[in-house]
Amino acid sequence: MKDEYNLNAGDLIKYINSKDVISIARQAELLGVSRGSFYYKPKGIDEFTLATMNEIDEVYTKRPYFGSRKIAKEIGRRWQVPVNRKRIQRLMREMGLEAIYPKSNLSKNGLPHPIYPYLLRGVTAGYPNHIWGTDITYIRLERGFLYMTAFMDWFSRFILSWKLSTTLTTGFVVDAAKEALNVAHPDITNSDQGVQFTSNEYLSI
Repeated sequence: MKDEYNLNAGDLIKYINSKDVISIARQAELLGVSRGSFYYKPKGIDEFTLATMNEIDEVYTKRPYFGSRKIAKEIGRRWQVPVNRKRIQRLMREMGLEAIYPKSNLSKNGLPHPIYPYLLRGVTAGYPNHIWGTDITYIRLERGFLYMTAFMDWFSRFILSWKLSTTLTTGFVVDAAKEALNVAHPDITNSDQGVQFTSNEYLSI
C-alpha cells in the first residue's frame, strides 16, 4: 500500500479511527505502521529555543557571511547576555545554515559517500526533463520552522514535487524524489552533495 500510493507513516496513521469497531492495533497492522505512531505527539520547540532560532534567522538573513561565532556575539549584544556558541552551532546545523564565504571542498559533507562529477559545465537546459534541480530550504513559522525540498524542471521551471518536514531527515527528500519520478525521468539531476542527497536511501531510488 505504501509503495502504491507513495504514503509515509505520517500519512497512513490519519486513516486510523479510534471509534472504529476494528481495534487500533489491528488497523495499524493492516496499514503497516506501528501502533505507537498513532499515539505519538510531536514535542514542540520551547520558547527560548524558538526565540534563539528567530534571532539566528534575522542575523543570518542580514549577514549570511557570519559564522556561528559572530552570530552568537551579535545575539549576545542584542540580548545583553552571553550566548553559548555551541548552542548556536547546533541550531544552525538544524536550520541548514552555513556562513557563505569562499572555501575549498564546499560540497563535501564530511561523511564517506560517492563523489559524482558535475555534468552541467557549459550545458543549458534544452528541453523538458533534460535537467532537474533539487535543494532544501527552511521556512520560518510563528511557532517554529519547517524544512522544504522541491524538484524542479530547469527548462520549464515546473515544480514536479515538493515535501515539508519538521526535521532534516532523508525521508522527506526521498518521498519528494519518488513523487517526481512518477511524473517523468530526467537526463540529469542536479543537487548538492549533502547527506540527504548522498544517502543510500536516496541513491537507491
